Amino acid sequence: MRTRTAMLLGALLLLLAGCSSAGGDGTGPIRLRFQSLAWQQESVAATRELVQEWNATHPGVQVEYVQGSWDSVHDQLLTAFEGGEAPDIVHDASDDLADFAYGGYLADLTDLLSDRLTADIPKRSWRTTMFGDGIYGVPFLQEPRVLIANAAWLRASGVRIPTPERPWSWAEFRQATARLSGAGKYGVAWPLKEPVSATLNLSLSAGGRLFHRGADGRVTVRFEAGDAVVPRTVRDQVADRSAPGSTLGSGGADTLPGFFGGRYAMVPLGFSYRQQVAQQAPEGFEWQVLPAPAGADGLTQGVSPQTLSIAEDSPHKKEAAAFVDFLLRPGNMVRLALGDWMLPTGTRALRDPALHTAEDGWAVGAALAAHLSPAPAQSVRGYPEWKDKVATPALQEYYSGAIDLDELRHRLEHDGNLILSRYQR
Repeated sequence: MRTRTAMLLGALLLLLAGCSSAGGDGTGPIRLRFQSLAWQQESVAATRELVQEWNATHPGVQVEYVQGSWDSVHDQLLTAFEGGEAPDIVHDASDDLADFAYGGYLADLTDLLSDRLTADIPKRSWRTTMFGDGIYGVPFLQEPRVLIANAAWLRASGVRIPTPERPWSWAEFRQATARLSGAGKYGVAWPLKEPVSATLNLSLSAGGRLFHRGADGRVTVRFEAGDAVVPRTVRDQVADRSAPGSTLGSGGADTLPGFFGGRYAMVPLGFSYRQQVAQQAPEGFEWQVLPAPAGADGLTQGVSPQTLSIAEDSPHKKEAAAFVDFLLRPGNMVRLALGDWMLPTGTRALRDPALHTAEDGWAVGAALAAHLSPAPAQSVRGYPEWKDKVATPALQEYYSGAIDLDELRHRLEHDGNLILSRYQR
């Protein structure tokens, strides 16, 4: 009997211990799950170190690091949200948040964020995570698109080297790529396997907007003169053999062997690709970072920052917000930015000297930070469907020469507006 009673008491104590470890009921620590999408070795290490530092100094609130993947994050999060199994803190990108925010899956952070964090991140960055009257994510890392260039090739050609203070215009860019081309070599290689974000974000410099919100809040697609500058530039470069058509279906990393091998003088890439260039470039290979071309609106570019959100179902939103605030202190934000080879959104972090060195083009990127604006599709409901079903195939066909500009305009506008209208009823 005594043995049986002892066993029952032991089972009860184990049950109580399990409840306390999961719930923060006063008998054990609150436990939060943080799903991170860090994937580069330096970035994963920096993020894990910060989680460990938090746990060492906050025994009452312990954070579990959960590794996620950019490749499947949208579908994985949707399944987790609908199944009530979402992590407390969610790492994502701002252009993926609209449907989650409007669907009620993410907590409104307006009253949860510290004054320090709210003031440190510029309003233009906060606009990337604002839907309706709420804030549904903290934008913390961002990257402009830049030109990664073969420095020796550019010097030998005699073309003017652009700087953030005096960038190329889109017309000058065309002239430079033509001058750099010939004898089986190309002035630029465009990796446009995913053509939509690159086209839309770069088009902001030329005054392109594509998505227009009316007084009633409804969004319509209008393909205007500014929206045509980037697609026409790419199409013309392929036509006059300033750019190879063979890379249009490639990802950014796919163009690096040809770049290192002297086939392409420049490749337009996200700022974080510098890490791969620095690690993979042959010994003695000289490369440099140039700003993307400027148009009627200067160096303006659209960006979709990486974000941290809190699940609406989390029972510990205040504690989760405190962890986010810790993770994004200026010094910590710098560590995350350096680990991901990206730029922090925080103004204090962006002033760190490590982000203003000439080495690896950090200074060029930092100079572009003030010109980064919310991506055109940032708050458009139905954008993922429009992108997958209309914009991606239409742009791929246009760049390959299968359709002309008028047909591209018709498909983006007519077919696109049919899709968007379903989300705005």
